[in-house]
Amino acid sequence: MSGETVPAVMPAAFIGHGSPMNALELNRYTQAWRAFGRAVPRPRAILVVSAHWYVGATAVTAMPRPRTIHDFYGFPQELFDVAYPAPGLPELAEEVADVVHPTWVGADVDSWGIDHGTWSVLTHAFPDADIPVVQLSINAFKGLDHHLDLGARLAPLRERGVLVVASGNVVHNLRGVDPRLLDEGFDWARRFDEAAKDVMLARPTEVAALDAHRDFDRAVPTPDHFIPLLYLAGLADAAGDGAQVLVDGVAVDDRLHAGVVLPHRRPAGRRARPAGRRAARLGQHLTDTRGVAAVSEP
Repeated sequence: MSGETVPAVMPAAFIGHGSPMNALELNRYTQAWRAFGRAVPRPRAILVVSAHWYVGATAVTAMPRPRTIHDFYGFPQELFDVAYPAPGLPELAEEVADVVHPTWVGADVDSWGIDHGTWSVLTHAFPDADIPVVQLSINAFKGLDHHLDLGARLAPLRERGVLVVASGNVVHNLRGVDPRLLDEGFDWARRFDEAAKDVMLARPTEVAALDAHRDFDRAVPTPDHFIPLLYLAGLADAAGDGAQVLVDGVAVDDRLHAGVVLPHRRPAGRRARPAGRRAARLGQHLTDTRGVAAVSEP
C-alpha cells in the first residue's frame, strides 16, 4: 500500500553494565545508553540476555508483570528503592521458543523477573518503563559455541520489532579490583579487551575462540558476564555485519567493559533518513550502519 510504513530491522546491543550504581549515576557510559535509547526505533518489546540469570537451563520470562530483582547486597538503600515496572510479554516467550528450535526453552512464569543487569541499563535507555521486557536465561551447562549459535537463531526477532540486548562485561574479574588505578587498567585486562574488540569489529564468529587468548582466564574467571557477548556476535554473523565502537573505557575497579550494538537498518529498497540531531548524539558511534557498535561502561 502506498505510504505504508515498513518497519525497520531493530538493533541488537551488548552493553557492559558494570556496577548496579550506574542505575543512579550520570556518566559518559549512562549518557551513551540514554542516547542509544533515544536514537533507536521504538521497540515492540525488549529481549535481554543478562549475565545475572545464569542457571542450569534455557528459559524465558513469561509473566505479564515481571518483578524488579535487587540481586546484590551492600549498596545504598537508594539503589534498593529503584523499581523498573515494565510489563512482560508472555507471547514473546513462545516466539523465542519457536525461533531457537530445536533448543528447548522453558517458560518461567513466577521465579525470575527483571534483574539489575537489565534494569540498571534500561532505566537510562528507556526510563518510562513502558516497553515490554522479557529475559532469556544463560544455560550454564552449555559451551561458548552453543550460545553463539543461539544468538544467531534470535535474528528473526529483530524483524518483528524486538530489540535484543545482551548485558554483561568483556572483562569481569572482581578479585582484580585495584581502586588506585582509577582511569587505568592492568595490562592483561587491556590486552583482552582490545582482542575482543578487534574480533567483534571484523570477525564476530571467532569470538568464542577468545577462550584460547593468553589473558582469558584472568579476564574471564567465570563465564557468566562474557557469554552475553556471544549472543550479539551470533546476531552480527546472522546479519553479515561487523562492528563499531560506541564507547569504551576502564572502571575504577579495573574492569574494562565493552559493549556492542547492531544499528537498525531499513529494509531493502527503503531510503534511510539523513542523520539528524538524534543520531548526532551518538556521534561517530552510529556512522557505520553495517556493523556492531560497542557500548562500554564503568
